Amino acid sequence: MITMKAAVCRRYGPPEVLRIADVPRPVPAADEILVRVRASSVNSSDWYVRSGVRRSPLAVQVPFRLLVGLRRPRQPILGLVLAGEVVETGSAVTAFRAGERVWAFTKLRFGAYAEYACVKEHSTVAAAPANASDEDAAAMLYGGMMAIHYLRRGRLGPGQRVLVYGASGAVGTAAVQLATHAGADVVGVCGPANADLVASLGATRVLDYTSSDALPAGMAFDLVLDAVGKRRTSALKAACRRALAPGGRYVSVDDGTPDFPASDLARLAQLADDRVIEPVVDRVYPLEWIAEAHRYVEADHKRGNVVVTLA
Repeated sequence: MITMKAAVCRRYGPPEVLRIADVPRPVPAADEILVRVRASSVNSSDWYVRSGVRRSPLAVQVPFRLLVGLRRPRQPILGLVLAGEVVETGSAVTAFRAGERVWAFTKLRFGAYAEYACVKEHSTVAAAPANASDEDAAAMLYGGMMAIHYLRRGRLGPGQRVLVYGASGAVGTAAVQLATHAGADVVGVCGPANADLVASLGATRVLDYTSSDALPAGMAFDLVLDAVGKRRTSALKAACRRALAPGGRYVSVDDGTPDFPASDLARLAQLADDRVIEPVVDRVYPLEWIAEAHRYVEADHKRGNVVVTLA
């Protein structure tokens, strides 16, 4: 039996429930590719799953546990995004070949916190951006895909005034860049320590979320994107939601579960190659430090993305 290193989560709980273990290396089915994972990332969804949403109301916990696992994660190897290279293909695979660099959003299959992962050929997988390292690709993937989905849901268009609440996080940094590229006038909301970062990504104005009066009177937006969701509330957040122009749209990362089609991933790769979207990396951890990576992300003070590398 061939084994591999993986971060295993056999029960819900704090970051310490993640343990490095030797587990069987997966074997690709006929319609799957086997990917040698070079990099992944830790995002809000990862620690949310690992925690088992214990502090959430039952109306949230029950459907979550039915979906992911009642007493423990049904898939003990977590991780939603990966970048690496194909090492083996199933007998029915035609779109990929061994040696090709790919990136993937594994969704409920998880499995990215491991040296190898199997990915279905016709899932959210595509050729990785040619001009990005595996670490940078992993940093762009989660936030980039989320931003593409929610900006599309908000019907982003040129000339619009757009407000991004949580502009310094994984989703927010991607959304500011993509909305700016689309020709929108972007206002970002973040902590004062990250104001320069958000401005460098294209925001024409940056507001401090810790201030209740940071939103000038009379400012109205065609689109407000809440890139934080229920994890953080403030008086300014409520004011941002109310600051919609007539016919304006408010979208939040809490709104439903995105489908993440492979076409969006291919589009994101092209945007990365065209330097429209650049990675924002806060910290890089080796897989062996996965618990510390989760602890840092859960503290909710990261800038952009936290990357996990697999040697």
